[in-house]
Amino acid sequence: MKVLLINGSPRPRGNTYIALSEVAKALNEEGIDSEIISIGAKAVQGCIACNKCSQLGRCVFNDTLYAEVREKLLSCDGLVVGSPTYYAGPNGSLCALLDRLFYSSSEYLQYKPAAAVAVCRRGGASAVFDRLNKYFTINNMPVVSSQYWNSVHGASIGEASRDAEGLQTMRVLGRNMAWLIKCISASKISPPEAEPQIRTNFIR
Repeated sequence: MKVLLINGSPRPRGNTYIALSEVAKALNEEGIDSEIISIGAKAVQGCIACNKCSQLGRCVFNDTLYAEVREKLLSCDGLVVGSPTYYAGPNGSLCALLDRLFYSSSEYLQYKPAAAVAVCRRGGASAVFDRLNKYFTINNMPVVSSQYWNSVHGASIGEASRDAEGLQTMRVLGRNMAWLIKCISASKISPPEAEPQIRTNFIR
């Protein structure tokens, strides 16, 4: 069993990494493997709504970052997405990647437990948390909670390591995710049978 953690910060070893590492440590202690992948600082192509993924089975751009994360999603049993706070929202590059992944690869994600982690200097974390959770709740993914909203505070690199409550929240999150993954693995119950999707517009 394995959880993929996506570091949505351009800083591979910054405060978002510190928060995700605490989650990963708790997962490992519960016998769940983990891997943190960083999106890096290079520009990330956003979705252009071409809908070619419905024909190709993948995004038409298929750049290295997208392909790497998509491949790892195939084999993971759970997902944690972390982001710093930019103007009360997640990193734009992270959202560009997630837009394409979730639109083109939803079949790899359904019914896998997921959680969002927000890192901020002072405020805006709840908006980041809300935005990231929307990716999960549109895709039949059980959302894993903790003892508090999944946020850690820190501005300068390394300051997150001094947020005792935030790091405890990350550890509880890791243990809760491990518990849910184990429950799903032990269950003999299949996911609900999907209905044919109904799509409506508000323009008649």
